[in-house]
Amino acid sequence: MAVDRVLANLDLNLLVTLDALLRERNVTRTAERLGVSQPAVSGALGRLRRHFGDQLLVRVGNRYDLTPLAVRVAALTGPALAGVRRVFDATAEFDPSGLDREFTIVSSDYAATVLGPLIAQRFAAQAPGARLRLQQTTPDAVDHAADTLRSADGLIIPHGFVTGLPYLDLYSDRWVCVVSGDHPDVGDALTMELLAELPWVVIFDRPTAFAPASRQLRMLGIEARVEVVVDGFAQMPFLVAGTRRVALLQERLARLVAPVAGIRMLDCPFEVVPVAEAFWWNPIHRNDPAHMWLRDVLLSAAAELRPSA
Repeated sequence: MAVDRVLANLDLNLLVTLDALLRERNVTRTAERLGVSQPAVSGALGRLRRHFGDQLLVRVGNRYDLTPLAVRVAALTGPALAGVRRVFDATAEFDPSGLDREFTIVSSDYAATVLGPLIAQRFAAQAPGARLRLQQTTPDAVDHAADTLRSADGLIIPHGFVTGLPYLDLYSDRWVCVVSGDHPDVGDALTMELLAELPWVVIFDRPTAFAPASRQLRMLGIEARVEVVVDGFAQMPFLVAGTRRVALLQERLARLVAPVAGIRMLDCPFEVVPVAEAFWWNPIHRNDPAHMWLRDVLLSAAAELRPSA
């Protein structure tokens, strides 16, 4: 009977608001996400606090954090909403053509350049009302992947940086060295001695942001003489062109930009572990039909990139 009383007093709109509040941790952003007024969300938060006998969101400095109870509830709201959707959509199969939703994927500019167009093609063909947002990753987004995935639908990043979250293997790529097409000191092959001598373009100066190939170079005793640090892979070829600099780049991206940037690709003079790109996501989306469709889209798009060119 107690369960019946709870259900009798349950407002499903509160469940939707609760889920959004726990994801956004901000009344204003929750209102924007749901398309309702800020006072309406504030009122709903008050009702939720009374129901749970807990603050749910507490101010810490200039942000709001979840209370311990809210953390436990946050793990339940996604599956609960998915269950409600399944009940009311039980007579109809999921149809992506009716989607009106924005999907946010956090990725490097490399993955956005190589895989992004293939994903966008499938969005246009299968879900013309859906929107794809490709958001540039940062070291903090990777270091705090679980927090990143509270608001983003997924994170595309190679294996070795994220653990404890579900993922899909997408595709592999190999690292190559790139130099200017008219480099005065580089012939048909690079040597370890040249790599130690030449100035480098590298991505971020932070362990979780360095390309694995750069770390391997360090392990072999070569400390790159860094001349330029950038925050994205796509910039690197243009900072190599017309200079004596060298950089490590994924082969697919290098092939795409080589004709425009005026660079040459060369095999690395050391054994390099390939890039193994994966899509990481929050387990609360496991049974969300729209997110399941998104994962299928990613696998389909990535299949076009296999085997490596």
